[in-house]
Amino acid sequence: MSAARLVTSPIDVAALTKEVAGDDRGAVTLFLGTVRNSNEGRPVDGIDYSAYEAMAIAEMNRIVDEARERFAGVAIALEHRIGALGVGDVSVAIACAHAHRSPALDANRYIIEELKKRVPIFKREHYLDGTSEWVAQTGGREEVPS
Repeated sequence: MSAARLVTSPIDVAALTKEVAGDDRGAVTLFLGTVRNSNEGRPVDGIDYSAYEAMAIAEMNRIVDEARERFAGVAIALEHRIGALGVGDVSVAIACAHAHRSPALDANRYIIEELKKRVPIFKREHYLDGTSEWVAQTGGREEVPS
Protein backbone atom coordinates (compact mmCIF):
# COMPACT_ATOMS: atom_id res chain seq x y z
CA MET A 1 0.00 0.00 0.00
CA SER A 2 1.38 3.38 -0.99
CA ALA A 3 -0.13 6.79 -0.42
CA ALA A 4 0.75 10.42 -1.11
CA ARG A 5 -1.19 13.22 0.54
CA LEU A 6 -1.20 16.97 1.09
CA VAL A 7 -2.41 17.84 4.58
CA THR A 8 -3.26 21.05 6.44
CA SER A 9 -2.91 19.76 10.00
CA PRO A 10 0.21 18.50 11.78
CA ILE A 11 1.63 15.28 10.34
CA ASP A 12 1.08 12.25 12.58
CA VAL A 13 4.45 10.53 12.28
CA ALA A 14 3.39 7.48 14.31
CA ALA A 15 0.34 6.90 12.09
CA LEU A 16 2.44 7.29 8.95
CA THR A 17 4.96 4.75 10.23
CA LYS A 18 2.21 2.33 11.21
CA GLU A 19 0.74 2.65 7.72
CA VAL A 20 3.82 1.05 6.14
CA ALA A 21 4.87 -1.37 8.90
CA GLY A 22 4.20 -5.08 8.61
CA ASP A 23 5.35 -8.42 9.94
CA ASP A 24 7.16 -9.08 6.66
CA ARG A 25 9.01 -5.72 6.73
CA GLY A 26 12.13 -5.71 8.89
CA ALA A 27 13.18 -2.19 7.94
CA VAL A 28 11.15 1.00 8.35
CA THR A 29 12.79 4.29 7.38
CA LEU A 30 11.45 7.72 8.14
CA PHE A 31 12.45 11.08 6.68
CA LEU A 32 11.15 14.23 8.35
CA GLY A 33 11.67 17.67 6.88
CA THR A 34 11.20 20.36 9.51
CA VAL A 35 11.10 24.15 9.48
CA ARG A 36 14.50 25.38 10.65
CA ASN A 37 15.18 28.67 12.40
CA SER A 38 17.43 30.17 9.71
CA ASN A 39 18.11 30.07 5.99
CA GLU A 40 21.20 31.48 4.33
CA GLY A 41 22.09 33.30 7.55
CA ARG A 42 18.69 34.94 8.03
CA PRO A 43 16.65 34.13 11.15
CA VAL A 44 13.34 32.49 10.19
CA ASP A 45 10.23 32.41 12.35
CA GLY A 46 7.91 30.47 10.01
CA ILE A 47 7.01 29.35 6.51
CA ASP A 48 3.81 29.39 4.50
CA TYR A 49 3.57 26.40 2.13
CA SER A 50 1.19 26.50 -0.81
CA ALA A 51 0.66 24.17 -3.75
CA TYR A 52 -1.18 23.59 -6.98
CA GLU A 53 -2.95 20.83 -5.09
CA ALA A 54 -4.23 18.62 -7.92
CA MET A 55 -0.91 18.83 -9.77
CA ALA A 56 1.12 18.32 -6.58
CA ILE A 57 -0.83 15.23 -5.52
CA ALA A 58 -0.64 13.75 -9.03
CA GLU A 59 3.13 14.27 -9.17
CA MET A 60 3.63 12.95 -5.64
CA ASN A 61 1.73 9.80 -6.62
CA ARG A 62 3.86 9.41 -9.76
CA ILE A 63 7.01 9.62 -7.63
CA VAL A 64 5.64 7.04 -5.19
CA ASP A 65 4.76 4.73 -8.11
CA GLU A 66 8.26 5.16 -9.56
CA ALA A 67 9.82 4.31 -6.20
CA ARG A 68 7.65 1.19 -5.93
CA GLU A 69 8.83 0.08 -9.38
CA ARG A 70 12.53 0.80 -8.66
CA PHE A 71 12.51 -0.76 -5.18
CA ALA A 72 10.18 -3.76 -5.50
CA GLY A 73 8.27 -4.67 -2.38
CA VAL A 74 8.62 -1.30 -0.63
CA ALA A 75 5.60 0.14 1.19
CA ILE A 76 5.44 3.95 1.08
CA ALA A 77 3.51 6.71 2.80
CA LEU A 78 4.20 10.36 1.93
CA GLU A 79 2.66 13.51 3.38
CA HIS A 80 3.49 17.16 2.77
CA ARG A 81 1.88 19.83 4.89
CA ILE A 82 0.61 23.09 3.42
CA GLY A 83 -0.39 26.26 5.24
CA ALA A 84 1.40 28.22 7.97
CA LEU A 85 4.13 26.32 9.84
CA GLY A 86 6.34 27.44 12.70
CA VAL A 87 9.96 26.62 13.47
CA GLY A 88 10.25 22.93 14.33
CA ASP A 89 7.03 21.89 12.60
CA VAL A 90 7.21 18.88 10.27
CA SER A 91 6.60 19.99 6.68
CA VAL A 92 7.18 16.65 4.92
CA ALA A 93 7.28 13.05 6.10
CA ILE A 94 8.19 9.94 4.12
CA ALA A 95 7.90 6.46 5.58
CA CYS A 96 9.23 3.48 3.64
CA ALA A 97 9.25 -0.15 4.75
CA HIS A 98 10.75 -3.27 3.20
CA ALA A 99 12.01 -6.66 4.24
CA HIS A 100 15.56 -5.22 4.02
CA ARG A 101 17.10 -1.84 4.89
CA SER A 102 18.75 -0.95 1.55
CA PRO A 103 15.55 -0.75 -0.51
CA ALA A 104 13.76 1.14 2.29
CA LEU A 105 16.59 3.68 2.61
CA ASP A 106 17.06 4.02 -1.15
CA ALA A 107 13.34 4.53 -1.78
CA ASN A 108 13.17 7.18 0.93
CA ARG A 109 16.06 9.16 -0.55
CA TYR A 110 14.69 8.81 -4.09
CA ILE A 111 11.31 10.19 -3.01
CA ILE A 112 12.60 13.29 -1.20
CA GLU A 113 15.02 14.16 -4.01
CA GLU A 114 12.33 13.82 -6.69
CA LEU A 115 9.76 15.66 -4.58
CA LYS A 116 12.10 18.66 -4.26
CA LYS A 117 12.74 18.71 -8.02
CA ARG A 118 9.29 18.04 -9.41
CA VAL A 119 6.37 18.80 -7.12
CA PRO A 120 4.75 22.27 -7.39
CA ILE A 121 4.87 23.16 -3.70
CA PHE A 122 5.98 26.69 -2.87
CA LYS A 123 7.28 28.21 0.32
CA ARG A 124 7.37 31.75 1.58
CA GLU A 125 9.72 32.26 4.49
CA HIS A 126 8.94 34.79 7.20
CA TYR A 127 11.94 36.38 8.90
CA LEU A 128 12.37 37.81 12.37
CA ASP A 129 12.90 41.28 10.87
CA GLY A 130 9.28 41.23 9.61
CA THR A 131 10.07 40.60 5.93
CA SER A 132 9.02 37.60 3.82
CA GLU A 133 10.50 36.02 0.72
CA TRP A 134 9.62 33.19 -1.67
CA VAL A 135 12.25 30.46 -1.58
CA ALA A 136 12.96 27.77 -4.19
CA GLN A 137 12.45 24.15 -3.08
CA THR A 138 16.14 23.47 -3.69
CA GLY A 139 17.08 26.19 -1.20
CA GLY A 140 17.92 29.00 -3.64
CA ARG A 141 15.95 32.21 -4.06
CA GLU A 142 13.23 32.54 -6.68
CA GLU A 143 12.00 35.71 -8.28
CA VAL A 144 8.31 35.61 -7.40
CA PRO A 145 6.15 38.72 -7.60
CA SER A 146 4.56 39.77 -4.30
